[in-house]
Amino acid sequence: QFFVLCHGFLQLSQLLISGYLKSTISTIERRYGLSSQTTGLLTSFNEVGNTLLIVLISYFGSRVHRPRFIGCGAILVSLAGFLMSLPHFITGRYKYDQSIASIFSNSTDLCQLDGLGAIGNLSDESCTPRTAKENHELLLVMFVAQALRGIGGVPIQPFGISYIDDFASERNSPLYLGILFSLTVVGPGVAFMLGSAMLRFYVDIDKVPGEEIQLTNRDPRWVGAWWLGYLIAASLVAVSAVPYFFFPREMPKEVGRVEVRHFPVVLLRNLRHPVYLLVVLAQVNLSAMVAGLATFMGKFLERQFSLTASFANMIIGAVNIPGAMVGIVVGGAIMKRFQMSLRQCGALCLLGMFLCVVLAFPLLFLGCPTQKVAGVTYSGSSESEHLALECNLHCHCPEKAYNPICGSDSIEYISPCYAGCEVVNIDAVKNTVLNYTGCSCISEQGLAGSARPGSCGTGCSRLLLPFVVLSCLAGILASTSHTPSFMLILRSVQPEDKSFAVGMQFMLLRVLAWMPSPVLFGSAIDTTCILWEKKCDKNAACRYYDNDLFRHR
Repeated sequence: QFFVLCHGFLQLSQLLISGYLKSTISTIERRYGLSSQTTGLLTSFNEVGNTLLIVLISYFGSRVHRPRFIGCGAILVSLAGFLMSLPHFITGRYKYDQSIASIFSNSTDLCQLDGLGAIGNLSDESCTPRTAKENHELLLVMFVAQALRGIGGVPIQPFGISYIDDFASERNSPLYLGILFSLTVVGPGVAFMLGSAMLRFYVDIDKVPGEEIQLTNRDPRWVGAWWLGYLIAASLVAVSAVPYFFFPREMPKEVGRVEVRHFPVVLLRNLRHPVYLLVVLAQVNLSAMVAGLATFMGKFLERQFSLTASFANMIIGAVNIPGAMVGIVVGGAIMKRFQMSLRQCGALCLLGMFLCVVLAFPLLFLGCPTQKVAGVTYSGSSESEHLALECNLHCHCPEKAYNPICGSDSIEYISPCYAGCEVVNIDAVKNTVLNYTGCSCISEQGLAGSARPGSCGTGCSRLLLPFVVLSCLAGILASTSHTPSFMLILRSVQPEDKSFAVGMQFMLLRVLAWMPSPVLFGSAIDTTCILWEKKCDKNAACRYYDNDLFRHR
Protein backbone atom coordinates (compact mmCIF):
# COMPACT_ATOMS: atom_id res chain seq x y z
CA GLN A 1 0.00 0.00 0.00
CA PHE A 2 2.91 2.34 0.69
CA PHE A 3 4.30 1.55 -2.78
CA VAL A 4 0.90 2.40 -4.33
CA LEU A 5 0.87 5.68 -2.38
CA CYS A 6 4.41 6.56 -3.54
CA HIS A 7 3.67 5.55 -7.12
CA GLY A 8 0.49 7.61 -7.17
CA PHE A 9 2.42 10.65 -5.96
CA LEU A 10 5.20 10.08 -8.51
CA GLN A 11 2.78 9.66 -11.44
CA LEU A 12 0.90 12.77 -10.40
CA SER A 13 4.05 14.92 -10.21
CA GLN A 14 5.46 13.46 -13.46
CA LEU A 15 2.21 14.33 -15.26
CA LEU A 16 2.39 17.78 -13.70
CA ILE A 17 5.52 18.48 -15.78
CA SER A 18 4.07 17.23 -19.09
CA GLY A 19 0.68 18.89 -18.57
CA TYR A 20 2.29 22.13 -17.46
CA LEU A 21 4.15 22.47 -20.78
CA LYS A 22 0.84 22.28 -22.63
CA SER A 23 -0.68 24.93 -20.36
CA THR A 24 2.15 27.39 -21.09
CA ILE A 25 2.53 26.80 -24.86
CA SER A 26 1.00 30.10 -26.02
CA THR A 27 3.10 32.01 -23.46
CA ILE A 28 6.36 30.35 -24.54
CA GLU A 29 5.49 31.14 -28.19
CA ARG A 30 5.03 34.81 -27.33
CA ARG A 31 8.13 35.04 -25.11
CA TYR A 32 10.57 33.45 -27.56
CA GLY A 33 8.82 34.18 -30.88
CA LEU A 34 8.05 30.58 -31.85
CA SER A 35 5.54 29.26 -34.38
CA SER A 36 2.90 26.70 -33.36
CA GLN A 37 4.62 24.10 -35.53
CA THR A 38 7.82 24.50 -33.47
CA THR A 39 6.02 24.33 -30.13
CA GLY A 40 4.01 21.33 -31.40
CA LEU A 41 7.29 19.58 -32.21
CA LEU A 42 8.65 20.55 -28.79
CA THR A 43 5.58 19.08 -27.07
CA SER A 44 5.86 15.75 -28.87
CA PHE A 45 9.65 15.49 -28.64
CA ASN A 46 9.59 13.65 -25.30
CA GLU A 47 7.94 10.76 -27.15
CA VAL A 48 11.16 10.27 -29.13
CA GLY A 49 13.19 9.23 -26.08
CA ASN A 50 10.24 7.28 -24.78
CA THR A 51 9.43 5.29 -27.91
CA LEU A 52 12.97 4.05 -28.44
CA LEU A 53 12.97 2.29 -25.09
CA ILE A 54 9.41 1.46 -24.03
CA VAL A 55 8.97 -1.91 -25.75
CA LEU A 56 12.37 -3.27 -24.70
CA ILE A 57 11.89 -2.15 -21.13
CA SER A 58 8.37 -3.66 -20.97
CA TYR A 59 9.85 -6.87 -22.35
CA PHE A 60 12.73 -7.20 -19.87
CA GLY A 61 10.72 -5.87 -16.94
CA SER A 62 11.00 -8.96 -14.77
CA ARG A 63 14.82 -9.16 -14.84
CA VAL A 64 15.79 -5.85 -13.26
CA HIS A 65 15.43 -4.14 -9.86
CA ARG A 66 12.23 -2.36 -10.82
CA PRO A 67 11.88 0.16 -7.94
CA ARG A 68 15.45 1.40 -8.46
CA PHE A 69 14.87 1.78 -12.19
CA ILE A 70 11.73 3.79 -11.40
CA GLY A 71 13.73 5.99 -8.99
CA CYS A 72 16.44 6.66 -11.59
CA GLY A 73 13.80 7.48 -14.21
CA ALA A 74 12.13 9.93 -11.79
CA ILE A 75 15.46 11.71 -11.17
CA LEU A 76 15.89 12.14 -14.95
CA VAL A 77 12.35 13.53 -15.23
CA SER A 78 13.06 15.97 -12.39
CA LEU A 79 16.30 17.09 -14.07
CA ALA A 80 14.34 17.63 -17.31
CA GLY A 81 11.85 19.84 -15.43
CA PHE A 82 14.63 22.06 -14.06
CA LEU A 83 16.23 22.21 -17.53
CA MET A 84 12.94 23.42 -19.04
CA SER A 85 13.01 26.51 -16.81
CA LEU A 86 16.69 27.28 -17.62
CA PRO A 87 16.02 29.51 -20.69
CA HIS A 88 14.40 32.07 -18.40
CA PHE A 89 17.54 32.40 -16.29
CA ILE A 90 20.03 32.64 -19.16
CA THR A 91 18.16 35.27 -21.18
CA GLY A 92 17.72 38.97 -20.45
CA ARG A 93 14.50 40.72 -19.60
CA TYR A 94 11.41 40.44 -21.76
CA LYS A 95 11.28 43.47 -24.09
CA TYR A 96 8.08 44.87 -25.57
CA ASP A 97 7.09 48.01 -27.46
CA GLN A 98 5.62 50.75 -25.30
CA SER A 99 4.54 54.37 -25.27
CA ILE A 100 6.09 55.42 -21.96
CA ALA A 101 9.85 55.78 -22.01
CA SER A 102 11.11 53.65 -19.13
CA ILE A 103 14.08 51.79 -17.72
CA PHE A 104 13.78 49.29 -20.60
CA SER A 105 14.24 51.86 -23.34
CA ASN A 106 13.91 55.54 -24.03
CA SER A 107 11.88 54.74 -27.13
CA THR A 108 8.23 55.42 -27.73
CA ASP A 109 5.75 54.13 -30.28
CA LEU A 110 3.73 57.34 -30.55
CA CYS A 111 3.44 59.26 -33.80
CA GLN A 112 6.72 61.22 -34.05
CA LEU A 113 6.34 64.10 -36.48
CA ASP A 114 10.08 64.48 -36.97
CA GLY A 115 10.45 60.77 -37.68
CA LEU A 116 12.94 60.29 -34.87
CA GLY A 117 10.90 57.69 -33.00
CA ALA A 118 13.77 55.90 -31.30
CA ILE A 119 11.94 52.63 -31.66
CA GLY A 120 12.50 52.73 -35.39
CA ASN A 121 16.20 52.27 -34.81
CA LEU A 122 15.58 49.76 -32.07
CA SER A 123 13.44 47.47 -34.13
CA ASP A 124 16.33 45.47 -35.51
CA GLU A 125 18.68 45.41 -32.55
CA SER A 126 17.32 41.95 -31.75
CA CYS A 127 18.84 40.64 -34.95
CA THR A 128 22.56 40.29 -34.32
CA PRO A 129 24.16 36.90 -35.14
CA ARG A 130 24.66 36.51 -31.37
CA THR A 131 20.92 36.85 -30.67
CA ALA A 132 20.04 34.36 -33.41
CA LYS A 133 22.56 31.90 -31.90
CA GLU A 134 21.12 32.45 -28.41
CA ASN A 135 17.64 31.65 -29.70
CA HIS A 136 18.86 28.38 -31.21
CA GLU A 137 20.60 27.49 -27.96
CA LEU A 138 17.41 28.10 -25.95
CA LEU A 139 15.45 25.82 -28.25
CA LEU A 140 18.18 23.17 -28.00
CA VAL A 141 18.01 23.25 -24.18
CA MET A 142 14.23 22.78 -24.30
CA PHE A 143 14.39 19.93 -26.82
CA VAL A 144 17.10 18.15 -24.78
CA ALA A 145 14.95 18.57 -21.65
CA GLN A 146 11.97 17.03 -23.46
CA ALA A 147 14.02 14.06 -24.72
CA LEU A 148 15.34 13.48 -21.17
CA ARG A 149 11.82 13.60 -19.78
CA GLY A 150 10.79 10.96 -22.32
CA ILE A 151 13.67 8.64 -21.39
CA GLY A 152 13.11 9.14 -17.66
CA GLY A 153 9.41 8.40 -17.98
CA VAL A 154 9.93 5.00 -19.63
CA PRO A 155 10.25 2.74 -16.56
CA ILE A 156 7.74 4.59 -14.37
CA GLN A 157 4.40 3.25 -15.59
CA PRO A 158 5.18 -0.27 -16.92
CA PHE A 159 7.41 -1.22 -13.95
CA GLY A 160 5.07 0.33 -11.40
CA ILE A 161 2.05 -1.50 -12.79
CA SER A 162 3.78 -4.87 -13.09
CA TYR A 163 5.37 -4.53 -9.60
CA ILE A 164 1.96 -3.84 -8.04
CA ASP A 165 0.28 -6.60 -10.05
CA ASP A 166 2.98 -9.11 -8.99
CA PHE A 167 2.81 -8.49 -5.25
CA ALA A 168 -0.75 -7.33 -4.56
CA SER A 169 -3.42 -9.93 -3.84
CA GLU A 170 -5.52 -10.72 -6.90
CA ARG A 171 -8.49 -9.15 -5.15
CA ASN A 172 -6.80 -5.81 -4.47
CA SER A 173 -4.73 -5.46 -7.64
CA PRO A 174 -7.58 -3.98 -9.80
CA LEU A 175 -8.36 -1.46 -7.04
CA TYR A 176 -4.74 -0.28 -6.82
CA LEU A 177 -4.39 -0.05 -10.61
CA GLY A 178 -7.72 1.81 -10.77
CA ILE A 179 -6.35 4.38 -8.31
CA LEU A 180 -3.24 4.85 -10.47
CA PHE A 181 -5.23 5.18 -13.72
CA SER A 182 -7.51 7.80 -12.18
CA LEU A 183 -4.44 9.77 -11.10
CA THR A 184 -3.14 9.78 -14.69
CA VAL A 185 -6.28 11.74 -15.57
CA VAL A 186 -6.18 14.03 -12.50
CA GLY A 187 -2.53 14.98 -13.18
CA PRO A 188 -3.10 17.07 -16.33
CA GLY A 189 -6.07 18.81 -14.65
CA VAL A 190 -3.86 19.86 -11.74
CA ALA A 191 -1.18 20.93 -14.27
CA PHE A 192 -3.56 23.28 -16.09
CA MET A 193 -4.67 24.78 -12.76
CA LEU A 194 -0.99 25.29 -11.85
CA GLY A 195 -0.48 26.98 -15.24
CA SER A 196 -3.50 29.18 -14.57
CA ALA A 197 -2.01 30.30 -11.24
CA MET A 198 1.57 30.88 -12.48
CA LEU A 199 0.63 32.84 -15.63
CA ARG A 200 -0.93 35.52 -13.43
CA PHE A 201 2.58 36.55 -12.34
CA TYR A 202 4.71 38.63 -14.69
CA VAL A 203 7.48 36.68 -16.46
CA ASP A 204 10.35 38.76 -15.00
CA ILE A 205 8.97 38.85 -11.48
CA ASP A 206 12.46 37.90 -10.27
CA LYS A 207 14.24 40.59 -12.35
CA VAL A 208 11.93 43.63 -12.25
CA PRO A 209 10.52 45.40 -9.15
CA GLY A 210 6.71 45.20 -8.98
CA GLU A 211 6.14 48.93 -9.43
CA GLU A 212 8.01 48.91 -12.76
CA ILE A 213 5.70 46.32 -14.38
CA GLN A 214 3.49 48.35 -16.72
CA LEU A 215 1.44 45.54 -18.28
CA THR A 216 -1.67 43.84 -16.93
CA ASN A 217 -2.45 40.21 -17.75
CA ARG A 218 -5.22 41.34 -20.12
CA ASP A 219 -2.66 43.08 -22.37
CA PRO A 220 -1.84 41.17 -25.62
CA ARG A 221 1.88 41.74 -24.87
CA TRP A 222 1.65 40.17 -21.38
CA VAL A 223 3.89 37.15 -20.75
CA GLY A 224 3.28 35.19 -17.52
CA ALA A 225 5.87 33.47 -15.30
CA TRP A 226 5.85 30.24 -17.34
CA TRP A 227 9.12 29.01 -15.76
CA LEU A 228 7.86 29.05 -12.17
CA GLY A 229 5.65 25.96 -12.47
CA TYR A 230 8.58 23.85 -13.72
CA LEU A 231 10.55 24.57 -10.54
CA ILE A 232 7.57 23.46 -8.42
CA ALA A 233 6.78 20.33 -10.49
CA ALA A 234 10.44 19.25 -10.83
CA SER A 235 10.95 19.61 -7.06
CA LEU A 236 7.90 17.39 -6.42
CA VAL A 237 9.23 14.71 -8.79
CA ALA A 238 12.65 14.82 -7.07
CA VAL A 239 11.04 14.32 -3.64
CA SER A 240 8.84 11.46 -4.90
CA ALA A 241 11.88 9.65 -6.37
CA VAL A 242 13.56 9.11 -2.99
CA PRO A 243 11.50 6.21 -1.53
CA TYR A 244 12.07 4.00 -4.60
CA PHE A 245 15.71 3.43 -3.69
CA PHE A 246 14.57 1.72 -0.47
CA PHE A 247 11.95 -0.71 -1.83
CA PRO A 248 13.09 -4.35 -2.09
CA ARG A 249 13.63 -6.03 -5.44
CA GLU A 250 11.82 -9.31 -4.53
CA MET A 251 11.77 -12.02 -7.15
CA PRO A 252 8.61 -11.92 -9.26
CA LYS A 253 6.20 -14.86 -9.11
CA GLU A 254 6.39 -15.41 -12.87
CA VAL A 255 7.53 -18.89 -13.91
CA GLY A 256 10.09 -19.44 -16.67
CA ARG A 257 12.69 -17.13 -18.17
CA VAL A 258 12.17 -14.35 -20.65
CA GLU A 259 13.90 -15.33 -23.86
CA VAL A 260 14.81 -12.85 -26.57
CA ARG A 261 14.33 -15.30 -29.42
CA HIS A 262 10.56 -15.34 -28.73
CA PHE A 263 10.35 -11.57 -29.19
CA PRO A 264 9.63 -11.52 -32.97
CA VAL A 265 7.12 -14.38 -32.64
CA VAL A 266 5.11 -12.58 -29.94
CA LEU A 267 5.31 -9.32 -31.89
CA LEU A 268 3.92 -10.84 -35.09
CA ARG A 269 1.28 -12.85 -33.23
CA ASN A 270 -0.19 -9.66 -31.74
CA LEU A 271 0.12 -7.51 -34.84
CA ARG A 272 -1.70 -10.13 -36.92
CA HIS A 273 -4.61 -10.25 -34.47
CA PRO A 274 -7.46 -8.33 -36.18
CA VAL A 275 -9.31 -7.22 -33.01
CA TYR A 276 -6.10 -6.03 -31.34
CA LEU A 277 -4.95 -4.18 -34.45
CA LEU A 278 -8.29 -2.46 -35.16
CA VAL A 279 -8.84 -1.36 -31.56
CA VAL A 280 -5.32 0.05 -31.36
CA LEU A 281 -5.82 1.95 -34.67
CA ALA A 282 -9.11 3.36 -33.32
CA GLN A 283 -7.28 4.46 -30.17
CA VAL A 284 -4.57 6.03 -32.34
CA ASN A 285 -7.17 8.27 -34.03
CA LEU A 286 -8.74 9.28 -30.72
CA SER A 287 -5.34 9.89 -29.07
CA ALA A 288 -4.16 12.01 -32.00
CA MET A 289 -7.15 14.28 -31.47
CA VAL A 290 -6.62 14.41 -27.70
CA ALA A 291 -2.89 15.14 -28.05
CA GLY A 292 -3.52 18.03 -30.46
CA LEU A 293 -6.35 19.47 -28.36
CA ALA A 294 -4.43 19.16 -25.09
CA THR A 295 -1.56 21.12 -26.63
CA PHE A 296 -3.47 23.92 -28.36
CA MET A 297 -6.95 24.08 -26.75
CA GLY A 298 -5.76 26.82 -24.36
CA LYS A 299 -4.42 28.89 -27.24
CA PHE A 300 -7.63 28.29 -29.19
CA LEU A 301 -9.80 29.59 -26.33
CA GLU A 302 -7.50 32.62 -25.86
CA ARG A 303 -7.79 33.63 -29.53
CA GLN A 304 -11.44 32.78 -30.19
CA PHE A 305 -12.95 34.31 -27.07
CA SER A 306 -10.27 36.89 -26.11
CA LEU A 307 -9.44 35.17 -22.81
CA THR A 308 -6.27 35.53 -20.75
CA ALA A 309 -3.94 32.47 -20.82
CA SER A 310 -4.60 32.04 -17.10
CA PHE A 311 -8.41 31.88 -17.50
CA ALA A 312 -8.22 29.55 -20.54
CA ASN A 313 -6.09 27.11 -18.49
CA MET A 314 -8.54 27.30 -15.62
CA ILE A 315 -11.43 26.27 -17.90
CA ILE A 316 -9.49 23.28 -19.25
CA GLY A 317 -8.27 22.21 -15.79
CA ALA A 318 -11.62 22.67 -14.03
CA VAL A 319 -14.11 21.60 -16.75
CA ASN A 320 -12.71 19.64 -19.70
CA ILE A 321 -10.30 17.31 -17.89
CA PRO A 322 -12.69 16.42 -15.02
CA GLY A 323 -15.28 15.75 -17.75
CA ALA A 324 -12.96 13.18 -19.33
CA MET A 325 -12.49 11.55 -15.88
CA VAL A 326 -16.27 11.26 -15.47
CA GLY A 327 -16.49 9.60 -18.90
CA ILE A 328 -13.82 7.02 -18.03
CA VAL A 329 -15.57 6.15 -14.74
CA VAL A 330 -19.01 5.96 -16.40
CA GLY A 331 -17.65 3.65 -19.16
CA GLY A 332 -16.17 1.31 -16.53
CA ALA A 333 -19.36 1.37 -14.44
CA ILE A 334 -21.60 0.52 -17.44
CA MET A 335 -19.35 -2.45 -18.27
CA LYS A 336 -19.45 -3.73 -14.71
CA ARG A 337 -23.22 -3.21 -14.33
CA PHE A 338 -24.13 -5.11 -17.53
CA GLN A 339 -21.27 -7.66 -17.43
CA MET A 340 -20.51 -6.88 -21.07
CA SER A 341 -19.22 -9.34 -23.64
CA LEU A 342 -16.47 -8.29 -26.06
CA ARG A 343 -19.01 -7.59 -28.79
CA GLN A 344 -20.99 -5.35 -26.42
CA CYS A 345 -17.76 -3.56 -25.45
CA GLY A 346 -17.22 -2.79 -29.13
CA ALA A 347 -20.82 -1.52 -29.45
CA LEU A 348 -20.39 0.74 -26.38
CA CYS A 349 -17.23 2.28 -27.88
CA LEU A 350 -19.03 2.86 -31.18
CA LEU A 351 -22.05 4.50 -29.51
CA GLY A 352 -19.85 6.80 -27.40
CA MET A 353 -17.87 7.93 -30.44
CA PHE A 354 -20.95 8.50 -32.60
CA LEU A 355 -22.63 10.69 -29.96
CA CYS A 356 -19.35 12.56 -29.44
CA VAL A 357 -19.19 13.45 -33.16
CA VAL A 358 -22.83 14.59 -33.13
CA LEU A 359 -22.21 16.91 -30.16
CA ALA A 360 -18.87 18.17 -31.47
CA PHE A 361 -20.22 19.13 -34.91
CA PRO A 362 -21.75 22.48 -33.77
CA LEU A 363 -18.31 23.50 -32.44
CA LEU A 364 -17.38 24.25 -36.06
CA PHE A 365 -19.72 27.23 -35.88
CA LEU A 366 -19.40 28.30 -32.23
CA GLY A 367 -16.70 30.93 -32.21
CA CYS A 368 -15.90 34.55 -32.90
CA PRO A 369 -15.02 36.35 -36.13
CA THR A 370 -11.57 37.92 -36.43
CA GLN A 371 -11.44 41.35 -34.80
CA LYS A 372 -11.11 44.34 -37.14
CA VAL A 373 -7.44 45.33 -37.27
CA ALA A 374 -6.61 48.34 -39.43
CA GLY A 375 -4.40 47.42 -42.37
CA VAL A 376 -4.43 43.70 -41.42
CA THR A 377 -7.98 42.33 -41.49
CA TYR A 378 -9.87 45.53 -42.17
CA SER A 379 -9.49 48.35 -44.64
CA GLY A 380 -12.97 49.89 -44.41
CA SER A 381 -14.33 51.67 -47.48
CA SER A 382 -11.99 52.66 -50.28
CA GLU A 383 -12.08 56.21 -48.95
CA SER A 384 -10.92 55.26 -45.45
CA GLU A 385 -8.33 52.90 -46.94
CA HIS A 386 -6.90 55.89 -48.74
CA LEU A 387 -7.02 57.77 -45.43
CA ALA A 388 -5.30 54.90 -43.62
CA LEU A 389 -2.31 55.34 -45.90
CA GLU A 390 -2.37 59.12 -45.66
CA CYS A 391 -3.27 59.47 -41.98
CA ASN A 392 -0.08 58.02 -40.50
CA LEU A 393 2.42 58.74 -43.29
CA HIS A 394 3.84 61.72 -41.39
CA CYS A 395 4.47 59.52 -38.34
CA HIS A 396 7.31 57.37 -39.80
CA CYS A 397 6.03 54.31 -37.92
CA PRO A 398 8.49 51.45 -37.35
CA GLU A 399 7.34 48.29 -39.14
CA LYS A 400 7.81 45.97 -36.19
CA ALA A 401 6.05 47.91 -33.43
CA TYR A 402 3.42 45.89 -31.57
CA ASN A 403 1.42 47.64 -28.86
CA PRO A 404 -2.24 47.10 -29.81
CA ILE A 405 -4.77 49.83 -29.04
CA CYS A 406 -8.53 49.92 -29.50
CA GLY A 407 -9.83 53.03 -31.24
CA SER A 408 -13.04 54.80 -30.27
CA ASP A 409 -14.28 53.53 -33.68
CA SER A 410 -13.95 49.93 -32.33
CA ILE A 411 -11.16 49.16 -34.80
CA GLU A 412 -7.87 47.79 -33.48
CA TYR A 413 -4.52 49.35 -34.46
CA ILE A 414 -1.18 47.55 -34.22
CA SER A 415 0.38 50.46 -32.32
CA PRO A 416 -0.46 54.06 -31.32
CA CYS A 417 1.78 55.23 -34.17
CA TYR A 418 -0.28 53.31 -36.76
CA ALA A 419 -3.39 55.10 -35.49
CA GLY A 420 -1.53 58.42 -35.78
CA CYS A 421 -1.82 59.11 -32.02
CA GLU A 422 0.38 61.96 -30.83
CA VAL A 423 -0.51 62.19 -27.13
CA VAL A 424 -0.44 59.56 -24.37
CA ASN A 425 -2.25 60.24 -21.08
CA ILE A 426 -0.64 58.53 -18.12
CA ASP A 427 -1.88 57.63 -14.65
CA ALA A 428 0.99 59.19 -12.69
CA VAL A 429 0.38 57.05 -9.60
CA LYS A 430 0.38 53.62 -11.28
CA ASN A 431 2.64 54.65 -14.19
CA THR A 432 0.17 53.06 -16.65
CA VAL A 433 -1.44 54.35 -19.84
CA LEU A 434 -4.98 55.72 -19.49
CA ASN A 435 -5.64 56.51 -23.17
CA TYR A 436 -4.26 58.01 -26.39
CA THR A 437 -5.59 61.17 -28.00
CA GLY A 438 -5.03 63.19 -31.14
CA CYS A 439 -5.17 60.05 -33.29
CA SER A 440 -5.34 61.17 -36.93
CA CYS A 441 -6.53 57.78 -38.29
CA ILE A 442 -9.52 57.62 -35.95
CA SER A 443 -12.21 60.15 -36.71
CA GLU A 444 -14.78 61.24 -34.15
CA GLN A 445 -17.30 63.70 -35.64
CA GLY A 446 -14.65 64.94 -38.05
CA LEU A 447 -11.98 65.42 -35.34
CA ALA A 448 -8.97 63.29 -34.43
CA GLY A 449 -10.20 60.45 -32.20
CA SER A 450 -8.93 58.64 -29.13
CA ALA A 451 -8.00 55.06 -28.26
CA ARG A 452 -7.56 52.89 -25.18
CA PRO A 453 -4.59 50.56 -24.61
CA GLY A 454 -5.06 46.84 -25.35
CA SER A 455 -6.87 44.76 -27.93
CA CYS A 456 -10.53 45.39 -28.84
CA GLY A 457 -11.15 41.65 -28.41
CA THR A 458 -13.44 39.49 -30.51
CA GLY A 459 -16.56 40.66 -28.63
CA CYS A 460 -18.63 37.48 -28.56
CA SER A 461 -17.97 36.11 -25.09
CA ARG A 462 -21.62 34.96 -24.91
CA LEU A 463 -20.63 31.95 -27.07
CA LEU A 464 -17.98 30.80 -24.58
CA LEU A 465 -20.44 29.01 -22.27
CA PRO A 466 -22.18 26.93 -25.00
CA PHE A 467 -18.75 26.09 -26.45
CA VAL A 468 -17.38 24.88 -23.11
CA VAL A 469 -20.54 22.90 -22.29
CA LEU A 470 -20.65 21.14 -25.69
CA SER A 471 -16.91 20.39 -25.76
CA CYS A 472 -17.12 19.00 -22.21
CA LEU A 473 -20.09 16.75 -23.05
CA ALA A 474 -18.40 15.55 -26.25
CA GLY A 475 -15.29 14.75 -24.16
CA ILE A 476 -17.34 12.79 -21.61
CA LEU A 477 -18.93 10.69 -24.39
CA ALA A 478 -15.62 10.02 -26.14
CA SER A 479 -13.93 8.89 -22.93
CA THR A 480 -16.65 6.35 -22.10
CA SER A 481 -14.82 4.17 -24.68
CA HIS A 482 -11.55 4.20 -22.66
CA THR A 483 -12.18 1.20 -20.38
CA PRO A 484 -14.12 -0.99 -22.87
CA SER A 485 -11.44 -0.53 -25.55
CA PHE A 486 -8.75 -1.48 -23.00
CA MET A 487 -10.74 -4.59 -22.15
CA LEU A 488 -11.06 -5.50 -25.84
CA ILE A 489 -7.26 -5.51 -26.02
CA LEU A 490 -6.62 -7.41 -22.76
CA ARG A 491 -9.23 -10.09 -23.47
CA SER A 492 -8.48 -10.65 -27.12
CA VAL A 493 -4.74 -11.46 -26.78
CA GLN A 494 -3.23 -14.57 -25.20
CA PRO A 495 -2.88 -14.30 -21.40
CA GLU A 496 0.94 -14.54 -21.48
CA ASP A 497 1.06 -11.71 -24.07
CA LYS A 498 -0.91 -9.18 -22.00
CA SER A 499 2.00 -7.14 -20.67
CA PHE A 500 3.68 -7.11 -24.07
CA ALA A 501 0.43 -6.23 -25.89
CA VAL A 502 -0.05 -3.19 -23.64
CA GLY A 503 3.59 -2.13 -24.18
CA MET A 504 3.10 -2.46 -27.97
CA GLN A 505 -0.17 -0.52 -27.75
CA PHE A 506 1.57 2.39 -25.98
CA MET A 507 4.40 2.35 -28.48
CA LEU A 508 2.01 2.50 -31.45
CA LEU A 509 0.05 5.30 -29.76
CA ARG A 510 3.30 7.23 -29.29
CA VAL A 511 4.61 6.76 -32.83
CA LEU A 512 1.31 7.25 -34.67
CA ALA A 513 -0.53 9.72 -32.40
CA TRP A 514 1.36 11.51 -29.64
CA MET A 515 4.46 12.27 -31.71
CA PRO A 516 3.01 13.55 -35.02
CA SER A 517 -0.28 15.03 -33.75
CA PRO A 518 0.92 18.23 -31.99
CA VAL A 519 3.17 18.98 -34.97
CA LEU A 520 0.28 18.54 -37.44
CA PHE A 521 -2.08 20.62 -35.29
CA GLY A 522 0.61 23.32 -34.91
CA SER A 523 1.27 23.40 -38.67
CA ALA A 524 -2.47 23.65 -39.40
CA ILE A 525 -2.77 26.55 -36.92
CA ASP A 526 0.22 28.33 -38.52
CA THR A 527 -1.51 28.27 -41.92
CA THR A 528 -4.27 30.47 -40.48
CA CYS A 529 -1.94 33.28 -39.34
CA ILE A 530 -2.53 36.66 -41.02
CA LEU A 531 0.17 38.75 -39.32
CA TRP A 532 3.51 37.36 -38.16
CA GLU A 533 5.97 38.95 -35.78
CA LYS A 534 9.27 39.18 -37.68
CA LYS A 535 12.66 38.34 -36.17
CA CYS A 536 15.68 38.64 -38.46
CA ASP A 537 13.28 38.70 -41.45
CA LYS A 538 11.91 35.29 -40.44
CA ASN A 539 8.43 34.55 -39.10
CA ALA A 540 8.46 34.30 -35.30
CA ALA A 541 5.22 34.17 -33.25
CA CYS A 542 1.82 34.91 -34.80
CA ARG A 543 0.21 38.24 -33.88
CA TYR A 544 -3.22 37.71 -35.47
CA TYR A 545 -5.07 34.63 -36.77
CA ASP A 546 -8.04 34.33 -39.10
CA ASN A 547 -10.37 33.09 -36.34
CA ASP A 548 -12.82 31.29 -38.64
CA LEU A 549 -10.06 29.34 -40.40
CA PHE A 550 -8.37 28.59 -37.06
CA ARG A 551 -11.62 27.16 -35.73
CA HIS A 552 -12.46 25.08 -38.82
CA ARG A 553 -9.00 23.62 -39.30
